[in-house]
Amino acid sequence: MPLPEVIEIVPVRRLVRAEVTVPGSKSITNRALVLAALGDGMTVLRHALWSEDTRVMVEALRALGIAVEVAADPHENCNRTIVVRGCGGRLPMTSGAELIDLYVGNAGTAARFLTALACLGRGRYRLYGTDRMHQRPQSGLFKALRGLGYTIESSNDRLPAIVHGSGPRPGRCRVEVGESSQFASALLLAGTVGQWTVEVAGSESMEEQGYIEMTRRMIECFPRTGGEFVIEPDASSGSYLVGAGWLLATGNAAQTSGLRAGTGGVTLPEENARLVSVKDWPKTNWQLDARFPKYLPLPREISRARDLGDAIMTAVVLAADIDSGRIWALDRDRRRAYVPCEGCDRPVVFTQLGRLRLQECERVAGLRTELQKCGAKVVESGDTLEVWPSKLHGAEIETYNDHRMAMCFSILGLKVPGVKIKNPACVKKTFPDFYVKLAQPEPTGLGATILDAHAGRIVGMDDLIAE
Repeated sequence: MPLPEVIEIVPVRRLVRAEVTVPGSKSITNRALVLAALGDGMTVLRHALWSEDTRVMVEALRALGIAVEVAADPHENCNRTIVVRGCGGRLPMTSGAELIDLYVGNAGTAARFLTALACLGRGRYRLYGTDRMHQRPQSGLFKALRGLGYTIESSNDRLPAIVHGSGPRPGRCRVEVGESSQFASALLLAGTVGQWTVEVAGSESMEEQGYIEMTRRMIECFPRTGGEFVIEPDASSGSYLVGAGWLLATGNAAQTSGLRAGTGGVTLPEENARLVSVKDWPKTNWQLDARFPKYLPLPREISRARDLGDAIMTAVVLAADIDSGRIWALDRDRRRAYVPCEGCDRPVVFTQLGRLRLQECERVAGLRTELQKCGAKVVESGDTLEVWPSKLHGAEIETYNDHRMAMCFSILGLKVPGVKIKNPACVKKTFPDFYVKLAQPEPTGLGATILDAHAGRIVGMDDLIAE
C-alpha cells in the first residue's frame, strides 16, 4: 500500500539513542552521473541516491543513448550502485527529424545540467517537467548557452524548451547565478567536453559558491577514464535526523542520564544533546549543510547565504519550539538543572532567504504559514523570518508538494502532539524511506509511531516508503 494521503506523527516520550543511515547526496549523485556519462570507460558510482530527482536524471541519460545499469545497495535502501558507460564526450547521434524528450520532473539539477548536456549532442531535445519546474528560473543558463552559439527555443525562457544540440563549440561565456548556482554548475560540467571557459557572476552567497566549488572539485577528482566514485550521505537529509535528536533531547531531558558537567558546572557540552547521529556524516566540506550540527543550540541569527543551505529550513522549525534554546545540564551540585541558553526568550532571525522562494515551493511563506498554524510567533519581513520560541500545538500541515516542508514538520511531530502531514509521499524527491527512519526501532531508527490520520491505524513499515 502507498503512504496514506495524510499521516500523523505520534510524539516520542523518551530519549532516543540512534545512529541512522541517510541516502547519498542528491547534489553529488547528479553531478557524478553527468561526469560519468561524459567520461571514457565504465564508472561505478557507489552509495548513489535513488530517488525521484536521480531517477529522472538516469532515465534522461538513457534517452540520450547512455548505458546506465542500476543495482541495489547493501547498506541503504534508497541508495544504489550505478554503473555508467561513458560516451567519451560524444553523445550518440540522433536523426535530424527526431525530437528526444527529456523529462526532468521538479529536479532543478536535472533541468539545468541536462540543458547544457543536450547542447553537446547533435539533435533536438525537448526538456520539460512538472508545472512547478516550468515556473522555476532557466533564463540565466539559456542566455549563457546562446552566447556560446547554441539555439534554445522557449516562449518565456523557462521550461518547456527545445535545445538544438550542435556538439562541442569552444568559447567563453558569462553566467549570472543570482537565481541559481546550478546554471554555473551545468556549464562547468558540460564545459569539460564543450571546452567552455565559464565566468561566474553574482555568487555572493556562500551557499551558492559552495555548490559551484563542489562542482569544480568533483571535476578535478572524478575518474574520467573509468573507475569508482563513492558518494557521501546527504547532509540536508541528515539535518532532519540531527534536528529530531535535538528536539527529543530537549523534550525528554528529565530522562537524561550520564551527562557530564561542563567546566563551569552548569553548561552541557553540545554533543550530549545529540543522542541521534547520522552514520558517516559528510567530511569532504563539499556540502554546506554538513555544518548543521555546529548550529545547535541555535544562534541568534542564521543566514541562508552565509551559514546554511536547505538545512536552514530545519533550523527555522526548531527555532519555533519553546525548548529550543534550553538544555538540561548538571548544576554545581551535580543535580539536573534546566539551563536556558543566552537569549532563549528572543527570536532567532533567519536572513537572506530569497532563494527559498524560487525552489520546490515558495518556502519562506510556506514555513511562516505552517508554523503559525501550530501556534508559533513568526514575522516575515522581506527575505527575513523572525521566529520566537512558542508553545506549539498540532495542526494539519500543507506540504505544497515540497519534500523539505514534509520532513521539517514531521520531526516537529515527534515532540508536538497532533501534527498531521498532508501528501507525505512528496519525500520521494530526495529521501523515499524518510518515514522508515522515523519508525524503525532503535538503534537504527527513532522508534516513532506513524498513523494514517484518517483511518487511525498504525502505518506498517512496508507502507512507509514513498513511491
